[in-house]
Amino acid sequence: MIAFIANRPALQIGRYQVMDYDTAWLDDAIRRAALAAEREDFPFVADIRSGIVQYLETKCPLKLLHLEDLFDRVRQMLVKIGCESIAAKLELLAPPVTVSLVRAALEAGNGFELAFFKTLRTELSDLRAVGAEEIRFVGLRESSLILRGSASWNKDCAALLAEIQAFLSAWDRDQPKDHRPLRLQVEN
Repeated sequence: MIAFIANRPALQIGRYQVMDYDTAWLDDAIRRAALAAEREDFPFVADIRSGIVQYLETKCPLKLLHLEDLFDRVRQMLVKIGCESIAAKLELLAPPVTVSLVRAALEAGNGFELAFFKTLRTELSDLRAVGAEEIRFVGLRESSLILRGSASWNKDCAALLAEIQAFLSAWDRDQPKDHRPLRLQVEN
């Protein structure tokens, strides 16, 4: 049996599912839309978030809800209360997403670091496109072992781990200014 936090459905974000999420990112999305619509004084952010949370916890019949569908519902709420200009400016924003690098390492296979880094670039671009701004990476040590084809940790695994960390740091630092920012966190 799967228990959902506060009875909320899991959110589908690209090919990832997020089950344990707070709702602060909804406030951020609504505030950003209000600012983009030149409504800095918009007082109903908390009320709209509360309505969405109530829907998620008590009315939503789904166990898995696509982020795009949730934002369509937020837009409908905004239109219903007469805030069409804010609804038009509302952009997808995902809750923090956790990505295991083990899957990418398994897909690339032993000795195929270039394929691994290509997959990682694609993952980051895809997640950015579906509204992710905060991504936490886990499984770095395991992915290094897989890519090096090693059963135990050695200096080659350590060198590859350093390369992966450098790649993620560079990606985080070298983002184009016209793209939404990504905050990447790395956990070994």
